[in-house]
This record gives sequence, structure tokens and C-alpha cells, in this order.
Amino acid sequence: MAAVHEPPRRLADSAGRARGFARFWRKYLPYLLALPILIYEGIFVLYPMAVGVQYSLSNIEAGSTVSNWVGFANYQRMFTDNTFWQAVKVTAEYSLAVIVVALSVALGTALLMNRTFKGRGIFRALLTTPWAFPDIPTTIIFVWMASPIYGILGEMARWLPWVHNNPRWLLDPHLALATIVLISVWKGFPFYSLVILAALQGVPHELYEAATVDGANALTRFRYVTLPAIKPTLMLLALLAFIFSYQQYTLIWQTTGPGPLETTQTLSILIYNEAFQFYDTAYASTIGVAGFVLSILAALLFVFLERQARAAEER
Repeated sequence: MAAVHEPPRRLADSAGRARGFARFWRKYLPYLLALPILIYEGIFVLYPMAVGVQYSLSNIEAGSTVSNWVGFANYQRMFTDNTFWQAVKVTAEYSLAVIVVALSVALGTALLMNRTFKGRGIFRALLTTPWAFPDIPTTIIFVWMASPIYGILGEMARWLPWVHNNPRWLLDPHLALATIVLISVWKGFPFYSLVILAALQGVPHELYEAATVDGANALTRFRYVTLPAIKPTLMLLALLAFIFSYQQYTLIWQTTGPGPLETTQTLSILIYNEAFQFYDTAYASTIGVAGFVLSILAALLFVFLERQARAAEER
């Protein structure tokens, strides 16, 4: 009798093991899939950050790997360093200007691309060209265009009645930062425009029809229908624009570097100069840690403002 019932028991055991194996995979497969990403982040992000914090609390001589523990001496030096605070000021001005100008241009472009006209698909495709263009060729082209000798931007500026000489776009302390902002806006606004365009196409058309029936003009429809519908997207793009501009290095370094009178020396440029120009790795790490903390605080501020805006709309 035992031999008769043994095969069904083996089948039941096999089915039980299969169910257990399936439960195991359902439970742990997401963690296994995320494990390579966690390992990558740990090796190439978290570990360098930890080393940077360690370096900021030490003193590393140039050309040496030996570090001496100095505590918060580098941070005390940083808080009394006018160059650091000037870089913070320039970074804030540059980031704020890029956010405002880029999102304004992107919003206007998205509203235009959202309208129906002949050749709209071609214009939408061409819109992505600046975003897809590499940074190095972009800087080379704009440096050539901004040349005070033969640059086309100077020739165009002389069309204005009050401009008599070619402006020194990248050499004038009053124009260098504004020129960098315009280059960054040209490079980045297509991405924001496409995201806003996708948000505009998600606004229900019935809302516009109802507003039109109520007598709302185009400006009123934009204020009370379009803008509230895309406000979450604009807040997210503002955060992304801040992150992109805050860590921008290539466009600034290839065009002006620190710039005339350090007017374009952002935190990223200052970190590079301290680490690779003056070989002060410890102080560069200190500024890097401070910049990371400032970026986290700014991101939290954006998130707080977004939640406040949503709470105000729900009241």
C-alpha cells in the first residue's frame, strides 16, 4: 500500500517546492533586480562621498596620499573665505536666472508648438536639436559667435542705436554671466519645452470649451485653466533646472572659466580650481561637501513650495 501512495506524495512535495520557489521569487526578485544598481551607487556614489567627507576633515599635502586629521579647520577656513561666498552668490544668481529664463522660453515655445499649424511635426523635431547637441561643440560655436573681433553676436548688437563697438561678451564682468546664462538656456530649454508640451496635451479640452462659453479670453483661459493644470510639471521642471544648472561645469569652464573678476566662478568651477589648480584636495572636498548640503537644502525648499502650492489649491 505504501508503494501505491508514494508517487502522489512525491507529486505533492514537488508541487509544494514549486510553490515555495515561486513565492521566493515573487518576494525577493525586486531586491535582486535592484542589487546591481545598489552596488553601482555604493561604489561610484556613496563611497566617493564618504571619502570626500573624510578628506574635508583632514589635511592632505600636495603630491602625497598621507592625510592628517584636522577636524573642522577646513570648514572654519571656508566660512571666512570671501571667494567661497562669492562662488555661492554666483551659483545662486546663475541657477535662478537659468530657471526663470529657461522655463519662460520653454513655456512660450510649448504653447506655440501646441497649436495646430502646417509643418508642426518638423518644428517639433527641430526643437530637440539644441538639447541633443554635445556641450563641447556648443561652447566652441558660441565662443566663436561671441568673439569681439569677428563674432556675429557683436555685429547683431551693433544694430542697436546705443551700441557702437562690439561687446566683449565673455570678457566683460557685466556681460559674462548673462552670456553664460543665455548659452545654458539655449542648450536646455528644448527638454523643458517638450515636457511642458506633453503636460499641455493632457489638459482636457472640455475645460477650454467651458471657459470659452463663460466668456473667458485667451489670457483668462491660460491663467485659470492652463496654468493650474501644468503647475505640478512646472514645479518639477524648476527643480530639475536647478539641479542641472547647479552642477553645470562644461559650458562655464569651456567659455569663461572663473571669468573676469571671478564673475562666473560657480561652486563647481571653484572646486575644480582648488583641487587641480592649487592642489588643495582637502579644501576642495570641504567646498564639495558644503555644495552638496546646499543643493539638498535647495531641493527640499522646492519640494516644500510644491506641497504648499498643492495644499493651497485643495483648500
